[in-house]
Amino acid sequence: MARSSNFLNRPKIDPIPITATTTLRELVDGTFLAYNGARLREACQLFSRRMLEDDVTVGLSLTGALTPAGLGIAALVPLLEAGFVDWVVSTGANLYHDTHFGLGLAMHQGRPDVDDVELRENGVVRIYDIFFSYDVLLQTDAFFKQMITAEEFQRPMSTAEFHYRAGRYVAEREKLLGLRRRSLLSTAHELAVPVYTSSPGDSSIGMNVAAMALLGNALSFDVSRDVNETSAIVYQTKRSGGKSAVVMLGGGSPKNFMLQTEPQIQEVMGIAEKGHDYFLQITDARPDTGGLSGATPGEAVSWGKVDPGQLPGTVVCYVDSTVALPVLTAYALATRGPRPPKRLYDRRNQMVETLANEFRLVGGPRTT
Repeated sequence: MARSSNFLNRPKIDPIPITATTTLRELVDGTFLAYNGARLREACQLFSRRMLEDDVTVGLSLTGALTPAGLGIAALVPLLEAGFVDWVVSTGANLYHDTHFGLGLAMHQGRPDVDDVELRENGVVRIYDIFFSYDVLLQTDAFFKQMITAEEFQRPMSTAEFHYRAGRYVAEREKLLGLRRRSLLSTAHELAVPVYTSSPGDSSIGMNVAAMALLGNALSFDVSRDVNETSAIVYQTKRSGGKSAVVMLGGGSPKNFMLQTEPQIQEVMGIAEKGHDYFLQITDARPDTGGLSGATPGEAVSWGKVDPGQLPGTVVCYVDSTVALPVLTAYALATRGPRPPKRLYDRRNQMVETLANEFRLVGGPRTT
């Protein structure tokens, strides 16, 4: 019985009844007490209470069609504006569809139970229950093709530099159209939040860049620079006495690209490090299938991706990101004041040079 009391020392399930005046913070803290509701509560509390301390650098990975659903405007932009996200790894698709809003193009609420042949015949594209005109794709393609003919794009560059420069063009279009600031790219440009794409050829933006290369356009993406810049962000954070936090919406390539920063530092470069300090994932993927999307923070420890001493600072929440992200955002904004932007984009070159110098000091590549 004495042993059982150790397990029963945790808080009782004793919720406060929900009323018409219950706030979101009260709802999360007081009624999300078990199952994935409890994991979402833990995620909100971990993010707000620990990850948003001033000495923590927060990376966010985006997978799944979040921006066409309006979550760029509703949640991601407010997080950046509050200084709650310092760097981003996203699918190219999220950034492409984000641009629709910056160009004043419309996305519509739809239904999933429709005849897709009829939609095709009527020039309507569907992302599950989102409808938009096929012309939205053509206008967005035309924007990117025209933009990358500018002289500033006629060379190789990291995806962060590409998105930073593209964000300025999107911001100018928003201003010309008299729009409120509506896009993730223009916000990231203003706040100097670096935005990376782990698979730049795997999206309509990359497809447009590839097409223009056939006509002699010199733009290409320097993926090695991306690997080094993201690793340098984490290395600089830890070496300056700060902590590194990763928030992953979904899994896939962006999740891996964000987490591989630590193996890049430790395994490849041979620099002593322990792993990310905080790990928060919102996912619908199971771990038992062996895919990275469902891999747990415990498994990440074995790769050096997560500091083993920080496992209490990890949460995996099995909830649809379109449900969890608005709740997480609203909770954070209700419980934390804004943080000054770290403007990591402005410091990329200096951080990469610091990492390169450390790599030289440890002797460069290992031999077997």
